[in-house]
Amino acid sequence: MRVGGKKSMTYEEAMKVSSRDETFKATVYAMNTLLIHRGIYTQEEFQGTFVEWVKKEELKKDISRPEAALT
Repeated sequence: MRVGGKKSMTYEEAMKVSSRDETFKATVYAMNTLLIHRGIYTQEEFQGTFVEWVKKEELKKDISRPEAALT
């Protein structure tokens, strides 16, 4: 397999050239792609759960900010 005009890359090589952030993003991408393709959940279900998590985190931020209580 050629990626970006380069020869194929092994998993170990990919891990070696990736930053910690890129490794995390690639892991999430790979896991979600496999789960969606295998029918474990749909893209819509993933997106709904993602939005639900972000909303909860935003609420936590608002609660932890003292100025949020004043508005």
